[in-house]
Amino acid sequence: MGYEAAATGASALGLSPEGVIAACRAVDREIAAGVTPGAVLAIVRGDEELVYAAGAADPDGNGPAPVHAGTLYDCASLTKVTVTLPLVLGLIDEGRLTLDTPAASLLPEFASGGKEEVTVGQLLTHTSGLPPLVNLYSSHLTREEMWQTVYRTPLQAKPGTRMAYSDVGYMILGRIAEEMLGVPLNEAARAKIFGPLGMDGALFCPPAGREADIAPTEYDASAGVRLHGVVHDENARALGGVSGHAGLFAAAGDLVRYARMWLGCGLVPAPAAGARHGAAREETPRPRLLSRAAVLASVRSFTESIPGASRGLGWALKGDPLDASGDWMGPRSFGHTGFTGTSLWLDPERDLAVVLLTNRVYYGRGKTVKALRACVHNALAAAVMTKQRF
Repeated sequence: MGYEAAATGASALGLSPEGVIAACRAVDREIAAGVTPGAVLAIVRGDEELVYAAGAADPDGNGPAPVHAGTLYDCASLTKVTVTLPLVLGLIDEGRLTLDTPAASLLPEFASGGKEEVTVGQLLTHTSGLPPLVNLYSSHLTREEMWQTVYRTPLQAKPGTRMAYSDVGYMILGRIAEEMLGVPLNEAARAKIFGPLGMDGALFCPPAGREADIAPTEYDASAGVRLHGVVHDENARALGGVSGHAGLFAAAGDLVRYARMWLGCGLVPAPAAGARHGAAREETPRPRLLSRAAVLASVRSFTESIPGASRGLGWALKGDPLDASGDWMGPRSFGHTGFTGTSLWLDPERDLAVVLLTNRVYYGRGKTVKALRACVHNALAAAVMTKQRF
């Protein structure tokens, strides 16, 4: 899709063509500057969407193909909010646990060093006191020994007293979901999230032979290869590619379906326009993936007593240190980023969701798409054409 097509599609979204083109140009500028080799930008409003793809997924590969709407990206920490969060919220909806349930009551191995007090809610809001990271990938341990290392990770703060973004906490949440659902996390995700939402491209551990569909990430000097279809996160890779904090691969369309569920307060989105068959299909009541109560609770702040933090359940809220909403998105906006260069941001007041997928680590970890996210979000928030008064 070029600028002309993007401008044409803007009207269906209720966005100004100038604003949509500005967002697309911001993507192209960063590609030209060597920040990322390619990107996919998806914009969602109501039942409409627009996808802009640019650049190459693997410019140094053999016959580099252009990025397209269906290119799969390593979503990195988007796994936390796209897989682990809804699985845990679903268990709360089912009355099987609460935000105040001690994690150690579900994972007895976790009960040591004061972690008996850590709750599911504190893990979801990154206020458990656990450290950001634990090194599993250089330990030469078995998978079970790695998990025992995770369980024994000591606290760095008293639970509930500070916010520290933690992969470790979401590893624990992923294990809790597996234990309670009785299946591996990837199977639970497919049955409970990907299947119901029609996220047909989303998966963990892409099979061999899918490389042409996947944007590669970083060159691994120790192995002498570029990571391609293999999860970039070292700990997730050491654990076999499936973890509560990282491991998801998805295309923009998959995340569009997921975003629509959140904008719809938990309702499974209607089929895409090409899959609808008459008005009767539209009138059929839509099922829920999550309760309205779970969605609304997840996007309110649970960290008001912690200076400098603004976290919902899973999501970063406006004003959080990891807020990537830019300047113009509304006070109720929320979202999440991924280390590889991915993000999903939603502004419910504007009925707007923005998916931005890049593989910025292709050129090394020193590249950043922080400014790109802000510019894209600003341009699209400014593009909303709504008749209203102050």
